Amino acid sequence: MMNDKTENILKYEKSPYLLQHAGNPVNWMPWGKEAFRLAQKQDKPIFLSIGYSTCHWCHVMEKESFEDIDVADLMNKTFINIKVDREERPDIDKIYMSVAQMMTGRGGWPLTIIMTPSKEPFFAATYIPKENRGGQTGLIQLIPLMDQLWKTKRKDILASKDKIKDLLVDITNNTSEGPIDHLAIEKAYNGFYSIYDSENGGFGNAPKFPSAHNLSFLLNYWKKSGNPDSLEMVEKTLSSMRKGGIWDHVGYGFHRYSTDKEWILPHFEKMLYDQAINAFAYLDVYQVTGKDTYKETVRLIYDYVNKNMRSPQGAFYSAEDADSEGEEGTFYVWDSTEIMDLLGEEDGSIIEKVFNIKKNGNFRDEATGNSPGKNILFRTNTYAELAEEMEIEIGAFTKKIDDLMAKLYNYRKNRIPPFKDDKVLTDWNGLMAAAYARGGRILDDPELIKIAEDSIAFIASNMTNGNDGLFHRYREGESSINANLDDYAFIVLALIELYQSTFRFEYINKALKLQEYLDKYFWDNKNGGYFFTDLRSEELIVRHKDSYDGAIPSGNSVSAFNLVRLGRITMNAEFEKKATRIGEVFGENIKNSPISHTYLLSVIDYLSGPSYEIIIVDGEKKEGSREFFEIINKHFIPNKIVIYKSEDQDFSQVSELKTFINELHPINNKPTAYICKNYYCELPVTNKEDLIKSLNIIGK
Repeated sequence: MMNDKTENILKYEKSPYLLQHAGNPVNWMPWGKEAFRLAQKQDKPIFLSIGYSTCHWCHVMEKESFEDIDVADLMNKTFINIKVDREERPDIDKIYMSVAQMMTGRGGWPLTIIMTPSKEPFFAATYIPKENRGGQTGLIQLIPLMDQLWKTKRKDILASKDKIKDLLVDITNNTSEGPIDHLAIEKAYNGFYSIYDSENGGFGNAPKFPSAHNLSFLLNYWKKSGNPDSLEMVEKTLSSMRKGGIWDHVGYGFHRYSTDKEWILPHFEKMLYDQAINAFAYLDVYQVTGKDTYKETVRLIYDYVNKNMRSPQGAFYSAEDADSEGEEGTFYVWDSTEIMDLLGEEDGSIIEKVFNIKKNGNFRDEATGNSPGKNILFRTNTYAELAEEMEIEIGAFTKKIDDLMAKLYNYRKNRIPPFKDDKVLTDWNGLMAAAYARGGRILDDPELIKIAEDSIAFIASNMTNGNDGLFHRYREGESSINANLDDYAFIVLALIELYQSTFRFEYINKALKLQEYLDKYFWDNKNGGYFFTDLRSEELIVRHKDSYDGAIPSGNSVSAFNLVRLGRITMNAEFEKKATRIGEVFGENIKNSPISHTYLLSVIDYLSGPSYEIIIVDGEKKEGSREFFEIINKHFIPNKIVIYKSEDQDFSQVSELKTFINELHPINNKPTAYICKNYYCELPVTNKEDLIKSLNIIGK
C-alpha cells in the first residue's frame, strides 16, 4: 500500500537527497546524536540508508519500498531509521561502504546497513527489493528476520560486530614500511594492457567507467617509456567515449558510466567530478597529439558546465539526475518520428545516419532487456568518415550537423529536465576549478581561468569556518559540515593550478596555509598518511584512511601530488619527504592493486623523474616570456612546475625561494629560462629552440 501524504523531520534538512525522502512514511532521522540516543533508549537496531540525490536505484528503492506503508510500518516498528547523503557525509559513507565490501564482496548505492545503537554494523547490502526476488530476500521478509535476530541472537550479533570493527581498524592502520616499489608502475601498465578492449576502448567488460585519471597515468607512462600501445589505449578510449552514448551529443557533458562495453547505453546521471577529471584527460591527450577533436571536447565540457552547473555566484553545483518524469533517461532519448517531425525528412535522415537512429529504437533497457522503442544518440564513425561517405565537404558537413544539433537542443529544452542537485561541495569545486585553471593556460583562454578564480573566491567567502579551516557543503546560504581530506587536497590542487596559470603568488600562499592546516589536523603522526577526517570531527567507529583512486583520486594521492609541487615551488624539501612517506605508507596497497592507485603512482613517477623546475625571468622585451609560456603550455610535460619572476612578483613569504630567485637575472636583457632537471640546474636559455631541447619536447 502506497503512502498518500506524510512528512518526517528530514524536511528541516538542506541536503536535496534527504529532502527527497522527507515525504516518506518511514520515520527517517538525519545522522546525529538524537537518533542514536533514541536507539539506545528504545533498544532498537538502526537501519542506515546511504545514497545521493541523482542515484537511479536510490529512487527505485524509495518508490518501491520507502513510500510503501507496509514496509514503513515494519521499519518504524523495528528500527530507528537514518538517512545519509553520501555526498554530504563521505566520512560515514566510506566506513560503511568498506563494511559492505567486506561482508558482501560488493558495494554501491543505495547502501543499506543495519547496526547497533553504538554505530557498529552487523548486516550490509545495497539495493533491496520490497519482496523476495531472484534469490534476494526482500525487505518485507528481511525486517522480521532482523527483528528476531536482534531479540534472540544478541550475543551473536555483538560477536560479529566486534570482528567487523577489528577488520576495519586493521584496514585503516595498514602500513608497509620500506621503499616504494617502482616496479608497480610497470605492473599497472601491464594490468591495463591485459584488460584493454581494443575493439571498443576502455578496460574490461561492462559496465565501463571513464576513470580518466587512469588514462592520464597511461599518458605519463607513454611519455617516459615511448610505448605506443599506451598512447593508443588512451586515444581509442577517449575517442570511443566521445562518439558513444555516454557523451551527451545534444547538450554536451559526460554521463556517469556506460552499462555496456560499447559506451552506447549510459547511466544517465551527470556528476561534476566526472566533467573535471575527463577534462584533465582530454587536455593531456590534446597536448600530446595536437588533435583538435580533443580540444573541442574539452571546450564542450566547459560549455555544459557553464550552462548547467554554475551558480550565479560562481560556484559549481554537484550533479544532474538520471531520471526525469519518473524514468531514467527520458530527457535524453529520442523517438525516430520525433526527429523526423522536427527536422524534416532530408535533415532527419542525416541525423538518423550519423547517430544510428532506428525506427524501433537502438538500445535495450538495462534492467528488463526490452527495447523501449527509443534512441540514444551515438556515433560509430568520425565526421570525416561520414562526410566522405555522404560526399559532403567536411566543413559544410560539420556546420550542417552543428545547425541540426542546435535545433534538437532547443527542442529538448522544452522537456521536463532532470533534477539538479544544487548543493556546493568544496572538494568537487576544487577539482572543477583545477580543470578550468589548467584548461585556461593550455587553451590560452583567460575566461576559463577567471571561472576557476570565481569558484575559489566563492569557497573563500562562503565556506571557511573562522579557524583557518573549511566547510564541506553549502546550500541555500548555509555552510555546514567540517571539511574532509578531499576538500583540502582538491582546493590546494586548484590553488596550485591557478598559480601555474596566473603566476599570482598569493595562490601559493593560500595553498600553504591550507596545507599547514591539513598537516596539523589530518596527518597520522603514528603511521603516516592522512586520515579522511580531522582531529576535531565527530568520532565514528574508526578514523578512516585510504589510498584507493576510484571514481576520483584519493585525498592521499592528490595531497602527495600537491606536496611534491609545493616542495619544488617553495624549495622546501620537507614537503617532498612527506609525499614520499605517503607512497611508503600505502606501499602494500599499491603492490596488491597497482591499477587502483594510478594517481599515486603518477606521483611516484614524478619523484623518480625526469622532472623539471622552470623559472622564467623577464627581460626588457616581455613578449619573449610569452613565447616561452606558449611552448610550455602547448606540450605535454607532466612532471614540472613553472615559476615566473617579474617586477610585480612578491616571494617574500617564502624565504628560500626569494633568496634563490633574487640570484636569477635575464641574460643580455632577454627573457631567460632557468631549467633545473632531476635535482641539477642547466645553463639558462634565451631562445625557444634551446628551451624545446632542454625540456625534451617531441614535436607533434
